[in-house]
Amino acid sequence: MSPLADLEVFARIVTAGSMSAAGREMGLSPAVISKRVKRLEDRLGTRLLQRTTRQLSLTEAGQGYYERVVAILASIDEAEAFVTRRSNLARGTLRVSAPTSFGRLHIAPHLRGFLAANPDLIVHLELSDSFVDIVGEGYDLAVRIGELDDSSFVARRLAPNHRVLVATPGYLAERGTPAGLADLANHALLSHNSDTWRLEGPGGPQLVRLHGPLKTNSSEVIREAVLAGIGIALRSTWDVGPELKDGRLKAVLPQWRASHRVAVHAVYPTRRFLPQKVRVFIDWLATLYGPVPYWDEGLDLAAREG
Repeated sequence: MSPLADLEVFARIVTAGSMSAAGREMGLSPAVISKRVKRLEDRLGTRLLQRTTRQLSLTEAGQGYYERVVAILASIDEAEAFVTRRSNLARGTLRVSAPTSFGRLHIAPHLRGFLAANPDLIVHLELSDSFVDIVGEGYDLAVRIGELDDSSFVARRLAPNHRVLVATPGYLAERGTPAGLADLANHALLSHNSDTWRLEGPGGPQLVRLHGPLKTNSSEVIREAVLAGIGIALRSTWDVGPELKDGRLKAVLPQWRASHRVAVHAVYPTRRFLPQKVRVFIDWLATLYGPVPYWDEGLDLAAREG
């Protein structure tokens, strides 16, 4: 047993009034209690208790020691209670990484309610399309969209991610609506940082080689380009849901989509001792989006997960 446990035994003897009573309260035999007191006195080099057949009393040294031991044990209890309370509260600074467009559209506009519910928490939200090193760069978690196969991290699925081909009605009126994948060869195909689209549909997985008048490293530039009627783009419904609903964009070849395995995830280093600030933020995102996220509501093309 630890020296701290010896202090607890000593304090219990004093409050209980006898070794036998302390033993009953602690589930220890009188012999063990006596041995623990002797070990404590030997370590201190002084007698703490005067023991007779009828009574037990503190020595002068024992009285002073007891007063200090009680204060120490009370401080330990207070420290443990503080940690327990703290673990159940979201406080401190939460560092979150998220993709630029997704964070701007689907995290930032909703933060007011989350922050109001967690007034002791500061959210440090960094938006970037780069693949950040969560541990090395000091993030608590990252929101990532894709097929995740990195087993070194924990990933919680927050929402499905449907990517569909879209174009403006004006573009399709001018260039014609494709009837099949082969027809895409006659169209301007818009993408950033990619030379191919991997689509899944009636014919199984297919690769479509891209060609078009615009090259960029910005997903948001592609979004603006497709809205300007420059060509056809493969976009997530979280990105162009409102435009699909109000008719500014139309689905092209809706039976062909990007991989259904792509989803929105919260990624964090470990489940063990997960800070409450991380837990409440992930739970909030999962509740906010749900299995059918708000950006897919009302869209016939948003395939429901089976």
